[in-house]
Amino acid sequence: MCSVNARSLERPDRRLDKGVCGGTVLKDKYGKEIDEILSRYPVKRSALIPLLYVAQRDQGYVSEAVMQEIARLLGLTPPQVYETVTFYTMFNLKPVGKFHIQVCKSLMCALVGSDTMIGWIKTKLGIAPGESTTDGLFTLSAVECLAACGTGPMMQINEDYYEQVTEDKLDRILADLRSTGTSALKSGPFLWPEPTPAERAREA
Repeated sequence: MCSVNARSLERPDRRLDKGVCGGTVLKDKYGKEIDEILSRYPVKRSALIPLLYVAQRDQGYVSEAVMQEIARLLGLTPPQVYETVTFYTMFNLKPVGKFHIQVCKSLMCALVGSDTMIGWIKTKLGIAPGESTTDGLFTLSAVECLAACGTGPMMQINEDYYEQVTEDKLDRILADLRSTGTSALKSGPFLWPEPTPAERAREA
């Protein structure tokens, strides 16, 4: 069992033996990809976020053991890696469901019903922000601006955006994800904001 805990991140001198926590598991699995990423950057620490994405793609979250490994690969201390992981909401510090629902709660989305949408999700899935369904399918998070201010309320599920979400649309999205693992209702590559009733009246 891995002996690393949160306090280990406060000890940059602590090293992980390969046999203890798979201290080179990322390098062993993705050596060629890691080498290619490192080759892009004259300064190794610039590869931090791309390597964190590799780690999260592999495990669904960024574990402490992997933070230690990435720190060694880039010549950083574990706290330097940890502060980056905790700054960006797209990185997860614990396992999440197969479908990670991230609802934007910034002002623009709040004004058009993001709290209402979170309420719908609570009712339909039985989870609050920070929780996962017992079957491991869904995790709900409330996050800051996702840069779709004109098309709220909106949410990001894994890498896909879902904008101008209504309760009916939410039902269809959840049903699609359960049955096929994807939904045709995702936005892409972007969604234009629709005119407000007042704007439509002025144009008439």
